[in-house]
Amino acid sequence: MPGLVLFGRRWAIGSDDFVLPGAFELFVRLVWWIGIFVLYTVHKGQFNCPGGGLLHSYLLGLIILLASIICALCALVYVSMQGTISNPGPRKSLPKILYTRLLLYFPEFIWAVVGAVWVSDNSVQCEKTVVNGVIGTVIASWIIIVFTIIGVVIVFDPLGGKKTFYLPEGVGRNLESSHSGQLLYNVKSSATRVWEKRIRLLCCCIVQDDDHRVAFTSIAELFCCYFSDTDLVPSDIAAGLILLHQEQDKMESCPKEPEEVLCHSPSSLVTDDLDVELENAAHYMLFAAAAYGWPYYVYTNPYTALCKLNGDCCRNRPTDSEITGSDRHNFHFGSILKITGLQYRDFIHISFHNKIYEIPFFVALDHKKEAIVVAVRGTLSFEDILTDLSADCEDLTLEEVLENGFVHKGITQAANYIYRKLINDGILNQAFTIAPEYRLVIVGHSLGGGTASILAIMLRNSFPTLRCFAFSPPGGLLSKSLADYTKNFIISVIVGKDLVARLSMPNMEDLKRRIVRIVANCNRPKYQILLRGCWYEVFGGDPDDFPTELDGRSQDALRQPLLAEESLMVHRSPSYNALEEEPRLNSPPQYPHLYLPGKIIHVVEECSSKRLCSSDIKYTARWSNETVFSSILISPKMITDHMPDVVLKALNSLSQEHGSCLSCQTREYNPSAV
Repeated sequence: MPGLVLFGRRWAIGSDDFVLPGAFELFVRLVWWIGIFVLYTVHKGQFNCPGGGLLHSYLLGLIILLASIICALCALVYVSMQGTISNPGPRKSLPKILYTRLLLYFPEFIWAVVGAVWVSDNSVQCEKTVVNGVIGTVIASWIIIVFTIIGVVIVFDPLGGKKTFYLPEGVGRNLESSHSGQLLYNVKSSATRVWEKRIRLLCCCIVQDDDHRVAFTSIAELFCCYFSDTDLVPSDIAAGLILLHQEQDKMESCPKEPEEVLCHSPSSLVTDDLDVELENAAHYMLFAAAAYGWPYYVYTNPYTALCKLNGDCCRNRPTDSEITGSDRHNFHFGSILKITGLQYRDFIHISFHNKIYEIPFFVALDHKKEAIVVAVRGTLSFEDILTDLSADCEDLTLEEVLENGFVHKGITQAANYIYRKLINDGILNQAFTIAPEYRLVIVGHSLGGGTASILAIMLRNSFPTLRCFAFSPPGGLLSKSLADYTKNFIISVIVGKDLVARLSMPNMEDLKRRIVRIVANCNRPKYQILLRGCWYEVFGGDPDDFPTELDGRSQDALRQPLLAEESLMVHRSPSYNALEEEPRLNSPPQYPHLYLPGKIIHVVEECSSKRLCSSDIKYTARWSNETVFSSILISPKMITDHMPDVVLKALNSLSQEHGSCLSCQTREYNPSAV
């Protein structure tokens, strides 16, 4: 719903967001009030001690104050429970109740000060139980006051006071006028500055140069553009994600159409090709995971990693000329050795240098597969996150490619950096001098997978036999023409409902529209959605069948947005509305559709009846296409399915299963083996 308007400004909280925090505070206040009332009743005639008169007045005033706060909280919780997310009408009296509740903080603050003064008075000689009760009361008062201040800071919206206006109905917006243009510019500039300050604050621990400042501005404009056309508070988004997840689970439980089942039944030739690629992917995923260095090794071996690395920190270190960047105590290189199983002499170049658009990588000789492997690290630092979020599109100019297309700007700059290092510094020449018969293989996970894909495109003409394995690459990477071009030499591996593989600006816009639609059309209060959703996520069960305003509408009517949906997407609260520029005719979209690179292997998890037993988890794999990843799927595993250890586990499971099947077939057709 639209953000709550108080004190003439919008806040990042809705009028239906006070149910759960209000109920919790109400419980605390009731227990507190009962305790103070019992304390006062038991010691009613025992206030003759020094300072007892002040104590008597303090406790009596506290009982009255707590009773007033409890009444205000009851009214606040009750009113906040009314209506739905898109129907705030029954909650129109909530601001007045909230003003009353906020006013009660002033006497509570005064009473907390009085209690603190009384407790600190050494002349007080009252009973110890009473003194301890007052001390507990003072501490509880200050804790609640501090948490209230923190809550106000969290829900404060820096743009809440940016007031604009609504034009009268029936009158077209004259965006050519200087007044409207200046207003639009001011609002967008303010929003961009706010986002830029937030990003700078998050990245305050890193050294900032011109590249960082440009990236901050670009990312701030991206966030400003994405959040500029909705009036949702964070709890609305959480409720929308819960509803989408349950709706998605209901659709998945429906029986599939025969055509859909047939499309996933490949021929034996395609299956054999898939098995070969899965075995290669399982092998090269080790290199992609090793590029993360000691954080990945410690994460996957939490009890023994540090001891093993500490014992090997001074051994098997290559010469300084082979390593660039910082690797204190040799932990990164030691982890790479243990994960890959290679010897130190097998490494041609290792770079731990990390800046925005400049990510670590290493080049090594893989004698098992007779390949020169370039492994690119994924996201592991703030600089890497800035590279990920630099999601503007730019042209990739290549010779002998029929149709050049768009690529992810930040990842392309990272690929350019590695390309210059490999070619200009002669790293690949050195590698092929040592092993001229080997083929070039480029691998990476996440950001590293996207960078490896674009790097493979750049090197394709010079190395025609090049192969690339991109594990969980970002979804918004290549335009359709480039994605089709890469199908001959790039293999992308996606596990389950991986969020990153589905991330692109069009997909994010689609997710936003789906959230707005399902939130606006749900007839249940938000607190019920959140409570039942948390129960469903933790304990499972059948998804709730929430009634919506879509029920019973004709198919033609479903194509038109409801009034509630329009109010969330267009008619924002008066204190938080901005004029939007009309899209120019025949102009290309700011964020065109970008796709995953190459041929796509989709690995999905199949669970047995014992859902909690990880040993019962099985995986299946099939060839897929980019359209399957054109929508973000909501799931508790949307993050874990992206993790490199999960990808490696899934690929190893499939590779071992394929090996055991081959062994069974050999025994079946070889009588001498029996």
